[in-house]
Amino acid sequence: MTDITRRSFNGSALGSLLTLSLLETLFDTDAFAAEVKPITAKWLGELHQAGLDVKGEKLTQVAWQDKVEELYRQVNLPELLKFIDFEKLTKNLEFRDQGERSLRPMFPEVEGLPTDLVFGHQVFALKKGRSVVPHGHDNMATAFLVLQGDFHGRHYDRLEDEKDHIIVKPTIDRAFSVGECSSVSDHKDNVHWFKATSDTAFIFNIHVLNVVAGKPSGRVYMDPNGEAISEGRIRARRIKSAEAYKLYG
Repeated sequence: MTDITRRSFNGSALGSLLTLSLLETLFDTDAFAAEVKPITAKWLGELHQAGLDVKGEKLTQVAWQDKVEELYRQVNLPELLKFIDFEKLTKNLEFRDQGERSLRPMFPEVEGLPTDLVFGHQVFALKKGRSVVPHGHDNMATAFLVLQGDFHGRHYDRLEDEKDHIIVKPTIDRAFSVGECSSVSDHKDNVHWFKATSDTAFIFNIHVLNVVAGKPSGRVYMDPNGEAISEGRIRARRIKSAEAYKLYG
């Protein structure tokens, strides 16, 4: 009986060790992440289709914002972090002393996900007190999703362009935490400014360029702490990127 008990114990212990070893191998070979790839790929595919629709004028730019924010609210954040290999992406990360560090995650190849997505993507990494500085966009549709950490986010409607100024009106001014999102287009909330309020903070960003064919896309930097004018509007001075990072980075 003693030998049988000993053999049973050894067999159980060996089985446990083999199970642990198998689990470690599965994690190392990304077998668990493979299960979530089709789910996240489908989500990215829907973002891709929304981008095609806004460029093809099947969606208005404001409708694109509504659609993308709806998709952002549906995403399984832990699965997205696995999909972009967030841990590896941010390993030994050096944050910038001003502004954000832009990281470029590679999407794995998954059946059904186009390899040539209509949108660009990046992860912005910031340390406490640093900002994605206030800026607007020309002919771009872009959206933020908070992956980790906390931010103070501000948006402004861009109402009128002058030679040296841009007339804006505040629309959003609040704290943003993990899983929250916002978006930008030429027609709504065009100017944004996000400042990290936790020790470290990360944003997932997508951007659709050249929404209207034949018009250039780009950033437009401004100082939103400008002259207050009627009806809550602000005459914001146009500035260069270097000054924007010096003032707000």
